[in-house]
Amino acid sequence: MSLGVVILVHNALGRATEVIRHWALSGCPVVVHVDSAMRPARFERFRAGFDDISDRVLFCDRHRCEWGGWGIVAATQSGARMMLDSFPEVAHVYLASGSCVPLRPVSELTAYLAARGDTDFIESATVADVPWTVGGLSEERFSLRFPFSWKRQRWAFDRYVALQRRLGVRRRLPAGLVPHMGSQWWCLTRGTLEAILSDPQRPALDRYFARVWIPDESYFQSLARRWSKRIESRSLTMCKFDFQGKPHLFYDDHLPLLRRSDCFVARKVWPRAEAIYAQMAAGGHAAETAEPAPARIDRVFVAATERRVRGRAGLYMQSRMPNENWENGFTAAPYGVLEGFAELYEGFEGWFARASGATVHGHLFAPEGAAFEEGATLWRGGLSSNAVLRDHDARRFLTNLIWNGRGARQVFQFGPRDSQHVSWDIAKDPNARIGVISGAWAVPLFRSGRAVADLRDTAARLQKTEADHLGVLRSPYAKARVRIWTLAEVLEAPSEALAQMLADIAPSRVGVLPDPPPMLPLDGFGGFLQEMRNRGMHPYLTGDIPAEPRTRPRRPAPKPYLVSRPNA
Repeated sequence: MSLGVVILVHNALGRATEVIRHWALSGCPVVVHVDSAMRPARFERFRAGFDDISDRVLFCDRHRCEWGGWGIVAATQSGARMMLDSFPEVAHVYLASGSCVPLRPVSELTAYLAARGDTDFIESATVADVPWTVGGLSEERFSLRFPFSWKRQRWAFDRYVALQRRLGVRRRLPAGLVPHMGSQWWCLTRGTLEAILSDPQRPALDRYFARVWIPDESYFQSLARRWSKRIESRSLTMCKFDFQGKPHLFYDDHLPLLRRSDCFVARKVWPRAEAIYAQMAAGGHAAETAEPAPARIDRVFVAATERRVRGRAGLYMQSRMPNENWENGFTAAPYGVLEGFAELYEGFEGWFARASGATVHGHLFAPEGAAFEEGATLWRGGLSSNAVLRDHDARRFLTNLIWNGRGARQVFQFGPRDSQHVSWDIAKDPNARIGVISGAWAVPLFRSGRAVADLRDTAARLQKTEADHLGVLRSPYAKARVRIWTLAEVLEAPSEALAQMLADIAPSRVGVLPDPPPMLPLDGFGGFLQEMRNRGMHPYLTGDIPAEPRTRPRRPAPKPYLVSRPNA
């Protein structure tokens, strides 16, 4: 008999019973620690379940085990002391919990340890070399005091930490102690464990670590460095953590991954993972002399964490209130935003849809409601054209539209008359392809036929809104592909803006540019703008459009000239 197991139990007693009996019936003596928070009657019923193997399963003194507190270390010390005193033939002591399930036959583990009789398997790294601490306390867990429970007394915990920081508190380390950290789950040789429990400085060490935060990740990890002859800084128990520092829970669908890892023990297994517990009961997955290799499945867990934290492009974390800016890309696919084109060209949306092959909507953020393609009032995914529903969360309206329509390029019109809730969102979105004809808002005003005096305030408001929007698009934070033309520039070369936006929004389009749609008649538009200026509203965003149409000056006819011939 060369391997003894100390097991810490606090819940899921049915599964813990299966695990303890499996270790014991496989030839390993077991010392069990049960959290003192468990009611005495329940504890006695649990202990009575091992009366038939009471020579191999012992129960040590009970301690209150609270996450982050000293009780877990005290429980481990009690269990380890009983193991060393009661089973002198034990050469290695394995620390596990009631939810740590053996994956391979116990005989393979005992053979593996017998071949490495002087080796301690304990993850032990200096604080500076530990990248996995989560929560902002790494060196400080050793230099500050933590008398309050992080879970039950969080307010007092946080305030006391802040007070110590403000006062510059620094605890003095016991002589010769170099703090190390690592996984709680280890396998130590008898000699190393006996030396740790019999350390001459143990009273001082215990007093010090009793006020360290999460001492079960540092007590044995630090003292093993003092007494061990040979350390392999790794745990034989596979334990994966998520980005918040919480252990992954293994389910039945993880079983193929667990087998691939060739690890001896997995922590932490869901109590209802029937297939994993059934494999344990059947003797485990035999891997003969294979070396445990948890790194083989790291790629899967990294991908799972990436999916959990960032999700798929255009989707959000699944919670009641998604964290701002945690999305993996604001939208799911590239899309187009055209500003001013529909105001200038007749039948523009239909023409652009035919030319680009995209789904072209009208003004999705118009005050009267979303103008979906072909005038639909309800679009894919149950998106409603109702303005109140849309503006309740305009950002999600936009991202849902792009996600639901990701089979085709989505294009919509935008302008200063529209709700500006998504102005910054589209500007910062790398998927957005934005084309702006600044000042095109003046065309519908001109064609309305109303008096300039009645339109002056409306024009000023629209220009102010568009100026603010253009400032956003020109911001250093903007990541969209943005092209801006003044209305005057487009009137000079109507096809240039259309060609560039077709190239941006439909880059795979081949063939010559189709004939542009007819431009709305603008006779007298220059005079309309001049009348605006005369009334004190300068429409500078339109560019330089003269009051009278420019006419090219006629060249004077060339003067005749005579070539005289010299006299013969």
